[in-house]
Amino acid sequence: MALTQQTQVKPYSEQGSKKSQVSQMFDNVAPWYDFLNHFLSLGIDISWRKKTIAAIKDIHPKQILDVATGTGDLAIEAAKQLSPEKVIGIDISHEMLEVGRDKLKKRHLFPTVELLSGDSEKIEFPDNSFDAVTVAFGVRNFENLDAGLAEMLRVMRPGGKVAILEFSMPTMFPFKQLYHFYFKYILPVIGKITSKDPKAYSYLYESVQAFPDGEKFVSKLEALGYKAVTSTPFTLGICTLYVGKK
Repeated sequence: MALTQQTQVKPYSEQGSKKSQVSQMFDNVAPWYDFLNHFLSLGIDISWRKKTIAAIKDIHPKQILDVATGTGDLAIEAAKQLSPEKVIGIDISHEMLEVGRDKLKKRHLFPTVELLSGDSEKIEFPDNSFDAVTVAFGVRNFENLDAGLAEMLRVMRPGGKVAILEFSMPTMFPFKQLYHFYFKYILPVIGKITSKDPKAYSYLYESVQAFPDGEKFVSKLEALGYKAVTSTPFTLGICTLYVGKK
């Protein structure tokens, strides 16, 4: 099956790499990121992350990699739910990682959870290093989606599980129309006022629009070699949890 790259949506300019622009964008919004996540989702994002980690619980993972970890919320949830030996989170935004490290100190989770600078498309760990790989709202930001997903598969051991949480497009009327209006017009205004980066939340809408969600993403994972892939929509399809095995 032929693999196709999703439409390339960048935060600031058509020129330059998406990766560097995404890193700059998250560095800019890092101080407000957690607040805005919880505020704009009315706190529902917390339950989404809980369900994402619960999806890998059955294999009792001891070594977990959280890709595009941001401020580490999913990595922290993995440590709370699963009592693993090690959770490593990687991200390209240094400012997001610093916010995350402060959270780890307050929760006394280091060294069980460690946040490192790392590129999802060139993961610096050997093959078969992890029992499970997780991502929350990160794959949409990959410059090369196929490369990032292939790297995640490479570093996961045979029999391991991947859990990917990502925004998707609701289909039910009238929720679909309300969602579009909120995402396109309301959320960017709130994001501009609070985070001081007017592009960050318009990029959010545009990147969700361009992302190959649902069955398209399931097909992409299967084509790359993931097995037994499932997709579960949350909250009328605002986001979807994709789970697969190696």
